[in-house]
Amino acid sequence: MAVNKFIELKQYLDTQIIGQPQLTEALLIALLADGHLLVEGPPGLAKTRAVNALAKGVEGNFQRVQFTPDLLPSDITGTDIYRQQTSEFVFEKGPLFHNLILADEINRAPAKVQSALLEAMAERQVTVGKTTYKLPELFMVMATQNPLEQEGTYPLPEAQLDRFLMHLNIDYPKAETELAILRLTRGEALEQAQVNFEPISQAELFSARKQVLSLHLAEPVERYLVELIIATRDARKLDDKLAAWLEFGASPRATIALDKCARAHAWLQGRDFVTPEDIQAVTANVLRHRIILSYEAQADGITKDEVISRILNLVPAP
Repeated sequence: MAVNKFIELKQYLDTQIIGQPQLTEALLIALLADGHLLVEGPPGLAKTRAVNALAKGVEGNFQRVQFTPDLLPSDITGTDIYRQQTSEFVFEKGPLFHNLILADEINRAPAKVQSALLEAMAERQVTVGKTTYKLPELFMVMATQNPLEQEGTYPLPEAQLDRFLMHLNIDYPKAETELAILRLTRGEALEQAQVNFEPISQAELFSARKQVLSLHLAEPVERYLVELIIATRDARKLDDKLAAWLEFGASPRATIALDKCARAHAWLQGRDFVTPEDIQAVTANVLRHRIILSYEAQADGITKDEVISRILNLVPAP
């Protein structure tokens, strides 16, 4: 297995994004599982830097798009430009025609822009006029949301949230971590923090994705995975309190996502089989944006993470 190169990539990312090991691991899992990542956290926590560093660690190009209320779909997809010299329209590609996309503050864009991004994420294509254009084979979106300010935002509908493989929450670093960040940025300004890393080729990445999908998943573990998802829809069999907290459960897309993420997690650990611990390690990130809490749970101050933790405690592992 070529897992060693990805372990080296993880180590490289950890030198570039200090104090966010869960973010760097989620980026690699999303990359290996061929999915998209939604990251929520306060500004200034190196979300842009993380995707930029990943693009440097993988043979691919990077584009950042700042989402604003006046953004148009053509601003991200591209548009037909009239060439006076040839008297014809020529398609000018937009920022979505890159390998790694950072959709910064995605909830600030209006519905039409979100719809265009949804088509790109789900179908790996964009449609302009009557023509559909394929996106690169390596295509990954990391979208961010700022939880501190909701004025002038357009909340993402559940159907679009479901298109994200994982939803990750990140928070401010501790004092020692922030000191290391300060020293890193100072060293970069003085050109003293150069890290040499040979990028992983796209061919190596696609080969790794096939290895991830070929990992052994025993039937009891597979049933355990499905039972976790079913528990979000029919929790009354497990616990009345849990059932009262859940308004809507996760879709079958969550089952597929959990399978892919658990496989990627196991592969990164150097194993050729999936364990219940692999599933448990990624469950929160996979389900956080796919379950809807009841009014009762919100009134009691119950968080989604608490609900997911209770599900993990109640569903017996093989």
